[in-house]
Amino acid sequence: MSDMMHRDLPLFAWQPPCKVIAFPLVHRVGKVRDVARKMIDKSTDRHAAFYQRQVTEALVAHLERLGIPEAQQDEQIVAFWRKVENEMARLCYRGTGNNDPRGAA
Repeated sequence: MSDMMHRDLPLFAWQPPCKVIAFPLVHRVGKVRDVARKMIDKSTDRHAAFYQRQVTEALVAHLERLGIPEAQQDEQIVAFWRKVENEMARLCYRGTGNNDPRGAA
């Protein structure tokens, strides 16, 4: 009787589609900080651009392995680099020794 019920009610045989949800790149704080420090340490813009390409290629490869659609990959990469730029600004500001938010005046 149980077997017959499963054939009559296809709802019991339904399997939801599998969906991979990747941890957002912008929330990978350690990675963001590491990349920001390395970008600051690059001696020339050319070296920084080369490093940025390397990091971007590695991140894209990682997202592709997870099966993330290309449009979402682009969004994640842009958001990641925005976060890295913010971290670089924070590190440079902190490095000046002027942590007074009122400025130098």
